[in-house]
Amino acid sequence: MTELRLFNSLTRSIEPFVPVHPGEARVYSCGPTVYNYPHIGNMRAYVFADVLGRTLSWAGYRLTHVINITDVGHLTDDADAGEDKLEKMAAEKSRDIWDIARYYTQAYWDDVTALNIRQPAHWSVATDYVDQMIEWASKIAPEHCYELEGGLYFDTSTVPDYGRLARAVTQDDDAEHGRIAPVDGKRNAADFAIWRKTPAGETRQMEWVSPWGRGAPGWHLECSVMGEKLLGFPFDIHTGGIDHREIHHPNEIAQNQAFCGGSGSGANIWMHNNFLVERSGKMSKSSGEFLRLKLLRDRGYHPLAYRMMCLQAHYRSELEFSWEGLGAASTRLKRIVLATERLADAETGDAGHPKFTDIRARFAAAMADDLNTPVALVALEEALAVKKIDAGAKRAVVEEMDAVLGLGLLSIVRADLRVTPANAQVTEAEIEAALNRRKEARAAKDFAISDALRDELAAKGVEVMDGDPLGWDWKLGDAS
Repeated sequence: MTELRLFNSLTRSIEPFVPVHPGEARVYSCGPTVYNYPHIGNMRAYVFADVLGRTLSWAGYRLTHVINITDVGHLTDDADAGEDKLEKMAAEKSRDIWDIARYYTQAYWDDVTALNIRQPAHWSVATDYVDQMIEWASKIAPEHCYELEGGLYFDTSTVPDYGRLARAVTQDDDAEHGRIAPVDGKRNAADFAIWRKTPAGETRQMEWVSPWGRGAPGWHLECSVMGEKLLGFPFDIHTGGIDHREIHHPNEIAQNQAFCGGSGSGANIWMHNNFLVERSGKMSKSSGEFLRLKLLRDRGYHPLAYRMMCLQAHYRSELEFSWEGLGAASTRLKRIVLATERLADAETGDAGHPKFTDIRARFAAAMADDLNTPVALVALEEALAVKKIDAGAKRAVVEEMDAVLGLGLLSIVRADLRVTPANAQVTEAEIEAALNRRKEARAAKDFAISDALRDELAAKGVEVMDGDPLGWDWKLGDAS
């Protein structure tokens, strides 16, 4: 393929991918804090990281991908303030904190599977690495940290160019905009805790003994330690949501610089997906019924329709969520699945047929150009539209492209995409039975019964789609 070029948030430029270890690609992705269900904006980050990993594999690199599970240390305010998110949720629900972590970790993994996101080489769980975190902090503490009543703090003035990833300007700017919560005794406004001491008289469900007292590691320390232990410094790519670019990742870089004794950032390339924007305010978990994958299913949308929606926008662009937009993505996916179904019985042939040369080249150029999935999707549709071609050759091209886009085209059929909404008044089996009776009535030219069955279905929210060019037969409510 064409030379892979990726946007590096650290330099704000597109750069060629040059692996640290020839033939390998080592990637770390900031994973979820497992105190609640992930919302669909959270999951955009993992669709993006999955496409990146698939592209690296397709380009021939041996991929080692790490995604962490944060089950301790992440506070309710990303700017290093508030309560631990897991401790807070456990208290609210009067449940064991380890049960909370296990439950929401599994919920996240279920969404990963539903979105056809590949399993990484490692799911690194923060609480499995606390001893290593204490060792790490002990190494950097003499030159880079100081103790306060609340724990061990990192002195950001001890490393060069702190905040360059976020393009931070001055400490005054940080304080003025409320970027970092004030803590008595901090030397610099941007200094952050890498170990939080349990306050006197309190007991946390998750706490460990350290040189700085009983307590728990800071969120920023976790990712530095797990990245170094599993991938080694420097590794190739670190990914996360664009919100991490402002605080979390600059703090990781500062720790990495301190650990390595130099100016290296830990990863050579830092990549960030932009926000998913939803205008009604239902993206925030504090809103109660927030937008999670289950809600999309309950409204009748297959999770892969959301993956398609993500692929239709470049990962560095804001993506606005709307039900209309999700419906359009669902329809586009159905058209592609319908075209792919026709290849189901064909044996995979040779993708190198001359009719596909230009299409494959455009696909490769799009993915090599900082993962330009919107253009790559068009190339996939063009390949499916090629006429008078051996089905095996076309199947080979679709397999090649879908290995990168991850829509699972050759493992699903159109019926899989028809999801019954949670509030449906009728089951799919009942719909199919009524439609079979209606077909029999129409074949017998008994149009009165045919119309009556159609009206009966309509009263239950089922639209019979006579003459539908997709051959979809029916849809339920507005979702299908």
